Amino acid sequence: MHVAIIMDGNGRWARARGLPRHAGHKAGVRPVRACVEQAARRGVTVLTLFAFSSENWRRPREEVSRLMALFLEALDREIDELHANQVELRFIGERERLQPALQRRLQAAEMRTRGNTGLKLVVAAAYGGQWDMLQATRAIAAKVERGELAVNHIDADCIQSHRALAGLPGVDLLIRTGGEQRISNFLLWDLAYSELYFTPRLWPAFTAEDLDAALEEFAARRRRFGRTDDQLHEAPVLRTPTGTPG
Repeated sequence: MHVAIIMDGNGRWARARGLPRHAGHKAGVRPVRACVEQAARRGVTVLTLFAFSSENWRRPREEVSRLMALFLEALDREIDELHANQVELRFIGERERLQPALQRRLQAAEMRTRGNTGLKLVVAAAYGGQWDMLQATRAIAAKVERGELAVNHIDADCIQSHRALAGLPGVDLLIRTGGEQRISNFLLWDLAYSELYFTPRLWPAFTAEDLDAALEEFAARRRRFGRTDDQLHEAPVLRTPTGTPG
């Protein structure tokens, strides 16, 4: 099962307590750890977290700097335990826009945890769904131009293999905290058949129990993938390697 989370509400959580915004971002580290641990316990195979979007670069420079510093701090603090628990880390997004020191840490964390057999933890940083589609399109076009790929061989699997989440199944459940009900340019391709779960809980207040509630609601939903209820009773839904219905 692949669960993705848009972690929204850090700033509002801080403002409600008379604290600066960066205090909310710092408080948001705690539920990340809780959700990683609970996801592993519940048998989730892939957990993707939206840490920093392409649009977040528009925020005040000081806030962005604090976020990057917090990212580095959290990574350095948690990497040993993540590795010990067989978590495999993967980072997606426009890495070249990140600070060189952070780029090096991300690469080192990926190399260290590569091959781990537990939860696959994907962190989207400087990521945008439109950017993801654009870079995949450019890579495919370049192959066509070089004569390495025929146009009539471009299909869903081809596109998926050039995207940031190549090799991973589509998202089954998207959770967004903070009360907003939109996907905010996150994993546009992978959310094609996802179940959406919105909660007013602000991210720093999100708990393992809240994750359980989302998983329980997901389990109660009927996923038709374009089929009728009668068809679901007649035969199971087949899924392609990319996670789309077959």
